[in-house]
Amino acid sequence: MALKSEVFKFSLNVADMDRQVYGDFPLTVARHPSETEARMMLRVLAFALNADQRLEFGRGISTDDEPDLWRKSLAGDIELWVELGTPDPDRLRKACGRADQVLLYCYGDRATPVWWDKHGAALARLDRLRVFQLDDATCGALGELARSGLQLQCTIDGGVAWLSAGEVSLQASPVELKA
Repeated sequence: MALKSEVFKFSLNVADMDRQVYGDFPLTVARHPSETEARMMLRVLAFALNADQRLEFGRGISTDDEPDLWRKSLAGDIELWVELGTPDPDRLRKACGRADQVLLYCYGDRATPVWWDKHGAALARLDRLRVFQLDDATCGALGELARSGLQLQCTIDGGVAWLSAGEVSLQASPVELKA
């Protein structure tokens, strides 16, 4: 019998001073059995960093033809494609062919530099791609926040996200590897 995804419901309040986006976003996030809580919460952070009423989660890590997050135009064109991790460069090339903008949030203090050294030069030619890295400490702290019913406040200013949930607060500073 296959394991089922665990469903988390979050209340996310975003105040993005950089993009002038403010709002409340009720989120329902399915965590695949093979996905860690840290990665799931990184998806929530990526949502907060790109918050929009039309931004939605893809079907999950087991789906090859969808990103972790995407925003489509009213006509169905893909405006934004958001990936997490260190995907195959071919996947990112295909995403750049399908979407107006592709964002990649890498994580893993050991894996990301190796992956970037290997593929960075080839990915530099993709004009629609921006690449960011988050450190392991931030990802671990995000994972510790994971619980259904979480009320999360995210304030973004100068590319830095300040997150708070009850008495816990943390700062996430994605480092831009490729503009």
